[in-house]
Amino acid sequence: MSEASHLILVTFLSIGLLLYLVLRVKLHPFLSLLITAMFLGVTSGMPLSKVNTAIQNGLGGTLGFVATVVGIGGIFGQILEASGGTEAIARNLIRRFGKDKAHWSLVMAGFLIAIPVYFDVGFIILVPVVYALAKDTKRSTLFYAIPLLAGLAVTHTFVPPTPGPVAVADMLGADLGWVILIGSLIGLPVAILAGPVFGSYISKKIDVAPPKHMMEELNNGTEQSECSLPSFTAVATIIGMPLMLMVVKSVIELLIKLGYMQEGIVYDISVFVGHPFTALIIATLMAAYFLGTRRGFTRKQLLDVSAKALAPAGMIILIIGSGGAFKEMLIQSGVGNVLAEGISATKLPPIVLAFIIAAAVRITLGSATVSMITAAGIIGPILEAYTLSEIHLALIVISIASGATILSHVNDSGFWLVGKYLGLTEMQTLRSWTVMETIIALGGFGIALLLSFFV
Repeated sequence: MSEASHLILVTFLSIGLLLYLVLRVKLHPFLSLLITAMFLGVTSGMPLSKVNTAIQNGLGGTLGFVATVVGIGGIFGQILEASGGTEAIARNLIRRFGKDKAHWSLVMAGFLIAIPVYFDVGFIILVPVVYALAKDTKRSTLFYAIPLLAGLAVTHTFVPPTPGPVAVADMLGADLGWVILIGSLIGLPVAILAGPVFGSYISKKIDVAPPKHMMEELNNGTEQSECSLPSFTAVATIIGMPLMLMVVKSVIELLIKLGYMQEGIVYDISVFVGHPFTALIIATLMAAYFLGTRRGFTRKQLLDVSAKALAPAGMIILIIGSGGAFKEMLIQSGVGNVLAEGISATKLPPIVLAFIIAAAVRITLGSATVSMITAAGIIGPILEAYTLSEIHLALIVISIASGATILSHVNDSGFWLVGKYLGLTEMQTLRSWTVMETIIALGGFGIALLLSFFV
């Protein structure tokens, strides 16, 4: 067996080991990815003394950037949630659109909210709004739930600073500003198609009322009055601030590269304030002051909110770090070069391969985050054989995110979360939630692939 064939075989065995450890052994993805990276290094013939060094370098190189972004972003999102900013966006949009078009307002609310807030948190906070609308209008819960879920799912998957796209962008060397811009441009029409359009259709096929036990909890609970919530303008401005700073930085860098601008004080300032670290710190401080201190939060309360945010972020950070170790092992073992030569020979575009790998892991494993970082780890070394623009790299990030969204089913925690809160049977969840996720995946990949021919 040639060396190239041996390395390819080792790669497939490593992916098989990862799936076995997660699915059958039920080992945590963090440990599973580290063990897989070690297995790949040892079986590929790397000196044993270099295996752990590669893992350390991979972890450190990935977490140096990603851990900071995810950590700050987590605190930012937690302050937004605790202050009522999430609910303020939803209520304001519903009031502006009117109840007759509330499904359109919910997709927009989800689209905005999932940028700083985790998907499951945003859904749990806003699902009472869905219940109330379904009860008042006598419509199927899915008429309102699917648009909300589509908006949340699209930006959670496509638009940083959520952990998945941040990790993939870092592993591929893509600029976050371009990922934000491209992800938003692709995500909005996809969210509309998977949300209000599909939601209007499937709600006629599946007529479900809000679960009785959920309505009882809602009636027994306390609900903030609209006047006690922060203003929509303040919340939207704070959410949009870091995104705008990062996008402006990327655009200025492009203008300089094309010769339309010269480096100077404007460039220096944009590079500093548009860096994800600075942009997110500015947004977090704004949220802490305008949504926290100005609205009666004590310093102790803000500290508790920040600490609460870092607990779920820690687990995500470790999984992403172990994915970085796997990627580094692929590079150090020589597998990346072999795969790059093989892909170049087949003429298969990297953007297509990225989608296929992410989709295969997603369908088998269930976890969108693990699917993203596994696909990014494999694709990252391959991209070194190509000369790709920043925009093309951003499109590949969206392609991976799309593949990691497809066909959510019984091995995905999101499948059960949605089914439980909406009172759906497994078959109803497959016909609604799973199809919605697949529309997002195919729509995002289709638009990204089309745009890749022009950049």
